[in-house]
Amino acid sequence: MKLPAPLFSGTLLRRYKRFLTDIERPDGTIITAHTPNTGSMMQCAVPGYPVLFSAADNPNRKLPWTLELIQIGNDWVDTHTQRSNQLVGEALKQGWITEFRDYQVRTEFPYGGSRIDFFLTKGEEKVLLEVKNVTLCCDVETACFPDAVTVRGQKHLLELEEALSQGYRSVIFFLVQRSEARYFSPADRIDPEYGRLLRQVTAAGVEILAYKTRTTPEENRVADRISVKL
Repeated sequence: MKLPAPLFSGTLLRRYKRFLTDIERPDGTIITAHTPNTGSMMQCAVPGYPVLFSAADNPNRKLPWTLELIQIGNDWVDTHTQRSNQLVGEALKQGWITEFRDYQVRTEFPYGGSRIDFFLTKGEEKVLLEVKNVTLCCDVETACFPDAVTVRGQKHLLELEEALSQGYRSVIFFLVQRSEARYFSPADRIDPEYGRLLRQVTAAGVEILAYKTRTTPEENRVADRISVKL
């Protein structure tokens, strides 16, 4: 999908109060940008990293700027978690996720006490698919999730496991934003309970898919599937 245009460049100074980031522009002025990411942004929100940010269309918005991409090494990382479902939705409709080509796609499907990101159907088959955005690497080749303890994420895993008994096919989909990653693994050192539950539910029949994105300052799209290590 196309990213907002134009994007403006700067250097990250600090991220604070979860949703705020101070950025220094090339002319030395400092702006505060909205940061749409509820995680810790470990390895991403690092002072001195180059960033790209956009201007809001709404002139009445309190913060006119939005942080879009952070450069780690030579690659851009999309930390805008509100865009994750849009990326996966586009990929499902375009057939880029080969496991679900030609499925009917519905978003925000109510199940249990949650709204599962996608409900897919093909004939009599019913699939629940929950998306998690991954911006952390546990080593040079392995992306991992979560980057902070996630009680909500643990709950989603248990709901996907419960759905198996109701005749659903359940899938947890990790959208990996780190181009160097060749593998995905749970971040056991950060949230050991999430890792334990992920192994539990996959043993029960919940499926795991991990796909990398391909990100440039102009666009981001779902690209290559990577291997999962549990």
